[in-house]
Amino acid sequence: MPKLEAGTKAPDFTLPDQDGNSVSLADYAGRQVVVYFYPRDDTPGCTKEACQFNENLSAFSRSKAAVLGISPDGAAAHTKFRAKYGLSFPLLSDQDRNVMALYGAFGEKTMYGKKVMGVIRSTFLIGPDGTIERAWYSVKADGHAAKVLAELG
Repeated sequence: MPKLEAGTKAPDFTLPDQDGNSVSLADYAGRQVVVYFYPRDDTPGCTKEACQFNENLSAFSRSKAAVLGISPDGAAAHTKFRAKYGLSFPLLSDQDRNVMALYGAFGEKTMYGKKVMGVIRSTFLIGPDGTIERAWYSVKADGHAAKVLAELG
């Protein structure tokens, strides 16, 4: 499984958001964007992480950084998740997990002591020029948004 490092070009992608609109990484050229991959809508860790990104959204905006959440869930699950928790940033669907694989955010992981294939909670801070400024793999959901925010320049 490839791991992306700071200084490498972020793999481009185009995925549908919760409303079925196509969203591309290229849409954010010229500004920083936080792309975070998470396993599933409305589960405890994913909810905590999403809500903390949402609570810090104005601070991300002041830093001119956009936030994108990506999971294998479809549009209906994303719409329900956003409505339930008042999330106001886009949630993208990577149902075939191809983009996750490009970022090293899908693969073998240990869950409850067993090796399984799944989404590896990962976050990438991508610079205005499309290169990765910072990559976090296997992150802990709680408190992660604040760590990402502290990295913004």
